[in-house]
Amino acid sequence: MSETDRITRAYKEIEDRGGSRWDLRNRGNQSILAERRRLTRAVLQRKGWVPLADRRVLEVGSGGGGELAWLQELGASASRLVGVDLLPDRVAAARNAYPDIEFNAGNAEHLSFPDGSFDVVLAITVFSSIFDPVMAANVAGEIERVLRPGGALLWYDFRYDNPSNRDVHGVREQEVRKLFPGLEGELHGLTLLPPIARRLGPMTTVAYPVLSRIPPLRSHLLGLLQKPPSN
Repeated sequence: MSETDRITRAYKEIEDRGGSRWDLRNRGNQSILAERRRLTRAVLQRKGWVPLADRRVLEVGSGGGGELAWLQELGASASRLVGVDLLPDRVAAARNAYPDIEFNAGNAEHLSFPDGSFDVVLAITVFSSIFDPVMAANVAGEIERVLRPGGALLWYDFRYDNPSNRDVHGVREQEVRKLFPGLEGELHGLTLLPPIARRLGPMTTVAYPVLSRIPPLRSHLLGLLQKPPSN
């Protein structure tokens, strides 16, 4: 089985289970998403990129399109948003849900965009699904290629292995730096370990902010990694 086939199978199994693990009716999942979006807004604001306005944004592994669509709350124009996903059925669902945004099916090892096409590229829980180091390097290289000088990668992914999901693996900071040696920026730990967050129930509002301040309990990394401006 090729790495592409393995990833496709893994995501189809998630879809067949209904994706209940990430059901947003769960208060822990709500807190996880809200925290990530607060920090996303903050790192973009620190760069002076909010509102996103006419910035062109690509999401690699765009899934159902919700993350790209949310960027409109940060001032992005739908006509400047583009998503790419490996699974055609996810692309079809995204097109149906967000008809004003462009979504394409394809392997991110070969992005069909010219060099320097995008101001921002999103990679949200993408590389944790890629076990083949050659494929990971190819996808990273394509992301760097399509970023314009001065543009940035918005990274969010697991930093720990997940014992209950053998189809993903943690990507630690040193691995991120190795994948993107030409990009610079800070990575921040966040996201209370999801198995804990999802069990907090009525205590979520109080307990999540307290527990998520404990560094070892932060399961993910998020950051904006910038490509140097051209001279």
